[in-house]
Amino acid sequence: MSRLPNNSERELVDRLRRGDASAMGEVYACFANYLTAVCSRYIIEDEDIRDVLQESFIKIFTKADTFHYEGEGSLKAWVTQVTVNEALQHLRNQKRKGMVGFDDERIEDKAELTDETPPINDIPTEVLMEMIRNLPPGYRTVFNLYVIEGKRHKEIAELLGIQEQTSASQLMRARRLLAMWIKEYNTHKQETR
Repeated sequence: MSRLPNNSERELVDRLRRGDASAMGEVYACFANYLTAVCSRYIIEDEDIRDVLQESFIKIFTKADTFHYEGEGSLKAWVTQVTVNEALQHLRNQKRKGMVGFDDERIEDKAELTDETPPINDIPTEVLMEMIRNLPPGYRTVFNLYVIEGKRHKEIAELLGIQEQTSASQLMRARRLLAMWIKEYNTHKQETR
């Protein structure tokens, strides 16, 4: 994310609320890359990411009057939440079409055997993010909402229309699958030294 231009965040929000086109451009320039990364944590296909990002900016620009400024950083928090909500809406639409499952995903038995947390210190952030992106859709969504967005299982269940225990189960499975992949990555890295 690039830094906000010379204007303060509050001034930018005021201009955005007035429908100032240059403020919209500044918000887009400042947050487009960051919000693309937020989208890509939930959605895999580039075309879908672009669609969700576009819908997010439309909502940001048309709903700016509903934003309540609470100090520096609150704009970033708000645009992030708008984007997460749009990504979740996209996933709900995919679920209705039968393209994303949240209840019936199962990982291989070998991944269920490990509860240990392998060391991640030497793994590049890009590699970890790619591992998260490779999780099955339901696991990935719950993992992101719980670990990155800080939601509780009750909130996740309400957002996704699933049971609380399904959320907890998918988080556990996501963690186990990630632990297996991290262990494999660390083993491969040591073998190639």
